[in-house]
Amino acid sequence: MIKVENIEVWGWESAIRGMRNPMNSWEKSDTLYCDRVDCDPDRTCPYYGEGGCHGSDGGIVLGKNDLDLMRRLFKAGTEHRKYLRMIHVSMDITAPLYWWKEFDTYKIGTTANSCSTMHKLTAKPFETTDFSCDKLGLESNAVLQTIVNILNKSRKDYLDSKEKFFWWQMIQLLPSSYNQRRTVDFDYETAFSMIRQRTGHKLDEWNAFVEILKDLPYVKDIGDLNEKSNHVQRVQSCSTDAIEHV
Repeated sequence: MIKVENIEVWGWESAIRGMRNPMNSWEKSDTLYCDRVDCDPDRTCPYYGEGGCHGSDGGIVLGKNDLDLMRRLFKAGTEHRKYLRMIHVSMDITAPLYWWKEFDTYKIGTTANSCSTMHKLTAKPFETTDFSCDKLGLESNAVLQTIVNILNKSRKDYLDSKEKFFWWQMIQLLPSSYNQRRTVDFDYETAFSMIRQRTGHKLDEWNAFVEILKDLPYVKDIGDLNEKSNHVQRVQSCSTDAIEHV
């Protein structure tokens, strides 16, 4: 089980401005921005549609020139596509500990604040809905229910006595299927790495998360999502001169 909420994407304006710094080609930028504060009463705003402003793609309409340059730099490799590290994503993710264990391999460019098992594990009674158990059979479900019962007994004993022994019973018995909520922040370079490395993963949670990443603003337009290799596809020449700034 994985649940993703409250997705935000920002940093486009500075990323595009910085992307054009090497060739001083700022005047060629054609992306439109919308702060979604005051919709144009004449409906000339590119976002304006039925019901008002619809600036849903991170508050931007990415221009043809800027998108073309983004694609060129993307193909040229990580040393040229630094703009991806300036586009940020934040979201709330609820997922089992066994998934978080793999997510935690992405250390560079990520930040996370999690709900604490150390401080809040006893805040409520344990329920089977606190765990990702949708793939369990009858016998395994019965075992999980037994574990939940033991956790709840240890919780009650701990709350009554405050003896750390009972707290240890919960911490060390807690299954890796326990769902934890975290608010995470990462950049588009990390998002593309996860898409490339986790597509077709054995865990259903990764496959569902990859699809969410693919639906982030302009991800499908910028990168080659059909790439099978774990290595970045490069053009024959990666020199700055070979990347025409349009």
